[in-house]
Amino acid sequence: MSSGALTLPEGVEEYLLALDVERGLSSNTIEAYTRDLAQYLAFLDGAEPDQASVEGYVTHLRGEDLASSTVSRKLAAIRGLHRFLVIEGLRQTDPTLLLESPRRPEPFPKALTIDEVIHLVEAPDITTIKGRRDSALLEFLYATGARVSEAVGVDLGNIDLEDKVVIVTGKGAKQRLVPIGGKAVVAISRWLPDRLNLVRGSQRGDPLFLNLRGRRLSRQGIFEVVRANARKAGIQERKVSPHVLRHSAATHMVEAGADLRTVQEILGHATISTTQIYTKVSPAHLVEIYVQAHPRSK
Repeated sequence: MSSGALTLPEGVEEYLLALDVERGLSSNTIEAYTRDLAQYLAFLDGAEPDQASVEGYVTHLRGEDLASSTVSRKLAAIRGLHRFLVIEGLRQTDPTLLLESPRRPEPFPKALTIDEVIHLVEAPDITTIKGRRDSALLEFLYATGARVSEAVGVDLGNIDLEDKVVIVTGKGAKQRLVPIGGKAVVAISRWLPDRLNLVRGSQRGDPLFLNLRGRRLSRQGIFEVVRANARKAGIQERKVSPHVLRHSAATHMVEAGADLRTVQEILGHATISTTQIYTKVSPAHLVEIYVQAHPRSK
């Protein structure tokens, strides 16, 4: 940026003014773009944007569980900003120029069947330390519907096996109390002596799930546990991920009659609208519910 040129926050002000005065966009759109660009500036934290930082921001957005339409709007805001700055001669380059357009949102991951989940969680060889750890982790993921980042962050002190509950820390450091089922309690109880030996050997921290070196199991480590046991269970790897287990847990609860507010609380969704995606159940289940519930169905 040459001496005397506008700073990026000043460029944002110019762009928003142009949107308001020259293009006559609605006040709601202007407000949305104002919020979007404020978030973009906060992400950059004073750094000059380049293609790498813009791509980093896109990755950040896609990891925030935002609706695809929201991500598209935020990307449109920063594309428009940088195009405006170049056209007006306020910047020489547009770091969004080579940014790929948002792809059509991928279909929501298909839930595993209950039989597939059973085969998956029973795949680990529980005669080994690794197998007992994998069994505890897989049962935990399916029992709680926890996000992978939440499973990474669970400490031993967060779980109460007697009361069958665990405190997980979700987005925005918000904590919630989540029940865990009997199968998960058994698997975790079976893992704890191994965990204690690994912690003593490494003298590291208090995480519930460890790698075999005694360190907190990472996101990548959890993904690998899920994929490796999917292979053992004869399930296509591309069908399975920690998020698919979360989706499967929620889908199975809804199909079994759990109300959406309860599922929302368990999953840690900020709004009920996010939880409503799990109402997209199979046609056969839809007909079954209709026959049971509709007074004129028979």
